[in-house]
Amino acid sequence: MSFTSLDLNPVLLKAIEESGYEKPTPIQLAAIPAILEHHDVMAGAQTGTGKTAAFTLPILHHILSKPATRSVKALVLTPTRELAQQVFKNIETYAKHTEIKAVLVYGGVSIRPQTEAINAGADIIVATPGRLLDHLINGSLTLADLEYLVFDEADRMLDMGFKDEINNILKRIPAKRQTLLFSATFDDSIFKLSKTLLNEPKLIEVGERNTAATDVEQIVYTVDADRKRELTSFLIGSKNWRQVLIFIRTKQGADALAKEMCKDGIKTQSIHGDKSQGARDKALAEFKEGKTRALVATDVAARGIDIIDLQYVINYELPYVAEDYIHRIGRTGRAGKTGLALSLMSPDEEWLLKAVEEVLDTRLLPQWLPGYEPDLNKPAKNGRRTQSAPSKKTARKKALGERSNRRKR
Repeated sequence: MSFTSLDLNPVLLKAIEESGYEKPTPIQLAAIPAILEHHDVMAGAQTGTGKTAAFTLPILHHILSKPATRSVKALVLTPTRELAQQVFKNIETYAKHTEIKAVLVYGGVSIRPQTEAINAGADIIVATPGRLLDHLINGSLTLADLEYLVFDEADRMLDMGFKDEINNILKRIPAKRQTLLFSATFDDSIFKLSKTLLNEPKLIEVGERNTAATDVEQIVYTVDADRKRELTSFLIGSKNWRQVLIFIRTKQGADALAKEMCKDGIKTQSIHGDKSQGARDKALAEFKEGKTRALVATDVAARGIDIIDLQYVINYELPYVAEDYIHRIGRTGRAGKTGLALSLMSPDEEWLLKAVEEVLDTRLLPQWLPGYEPDLNKPAKNGRRTQSAPSKKTARKKALGERSNRRKR
């Protein structure tokens, strides 16, 4: 089935064709008709499956079918500025043959240029919750005429503690609207949120719930914690991997690992929330251009990284919140490409792997790489080789330890 079968405006079809898209992805085939028919939608889809086009194209189609005005008609909320930038670029691509104007709104940069852009006229706002509220409270933006509200990666918004901001935003927009909620994972919190946001929504799920991308090979190596960096540099160097995204849990850990890998001869940079937006943009650009061989990122900073040909993701540390694993490895195996997700697990982190397996409903068999076998006689930091898994609440609390910093995005 082609895009022409979806009854989209011809100018949008022209932009799609120029972008090299030949046929809709499963999420696009399922979501676009439902949105065109003005249904609220709750959609589950992995990153890299074309979900941005799935909600953007029908919204653009609707806007084009109505008289032009200077008021904001659509709002797309994202958890991070990186994802906001990605969505904004996609909207510009699809709307390039139209007069529709989008404005990007996020924290960490001056608010004045954003205010000026809004005052110049905007049909669509792409924003992070915190900075959007700044504009709403300051009166530099009104959403009184809003018709379409999109929550992109809603699960991450909840994980990052944006529930209060979301409730505050909802008080400032029309109750009568079309609402679209997209999420890579579904859990009780998402379904609870959906009941407050959506009106008789169409539930759309592509693939099994909470699953990893099928084009990603997943490997787990058991290795002592103090040899993880050595193994990481060895793999990248010996296999001549040219573009590797490495996930780590903390900002300090990201900086330290990047510094040590540079000493190993692997040009590496780190990206996290304490770095300026300019520094993060520069690091990401150099990574995309191949000037940097490895990029070490925290979970939040990596949101929105969209590199079609990225083949390798390394989980230097498994996440405290198992659902984050799905988001991490979704950075590779995008747009039909294959990828490799390699996880390094120290012997006392087995509980983290078990939590991931529970979410995936899949067994990930750990293995040893010759020369890097763990020393089973070596005591772990807590004096034991293994530890029992904490409750989900405790694990989530660890993962959100820096929530106050994240919400500034």
